[in-house]
Amino acid sequence: MKMYGIVRAIDKLVRFGTVSAHCDIPCGIYDPHLAEVAAHTVIRMDMLIADLVKNNDMTPDGRNKMIRYTAVKEQHAELCKHEIRVIWGDYFKPEHAQANPELHTLVWDIMKAASKAKQSTNMADAEALLEKVNRFAEIFWKTKNIPYTRVKAPYPTEREMVVPKA
Repeated sequence: MKMYGIVRAIDKLVRFGTVSAHCDIPCGIYDPHLAEVAAHTVIRMDMLIADLVKNNDMTPDGRNKMIRYTAVKEQHAELCKHEIRVIWGDYFKPEHAQANPELHTLVWDIMKAASKAKQSTNMADAEALLEKVNRFAEIFWKTKNIPYTRVKAPYPTEREMVVPKA
């Protein structure tokens, strides 16, 4: 009880930030699928935004849609970054990086590509993010010795994703 009171007093002075993590146990449950879905969502939101612009829909309803699509796009680009950081930081080991020398640069490139995709509605930026995430997924499955393949995603984006072979 005494220690709790000391920490609480220090927190009042310093204001500790909130900490969150995937699990940091480590739990052994890692999968790039969420990052891939997030990258597809960024592409889909850019598609929907482009449709609004093409149709010149700047009615109140159209503006509301634009705001919502943009917010979702930014949330999913950030989710993509988060999922990649967790796998990179918690799953990958030095031997994985040694066997895949592009890994660290690829993660860096994904972080930059996700930021760029947030800042624009340029489809090429969103597609570059997905391509980098797909490459990351290939490396991930390779390190687990699980055969993988690229398939057409079952989403309206009609782009590829990397999945383990059945």
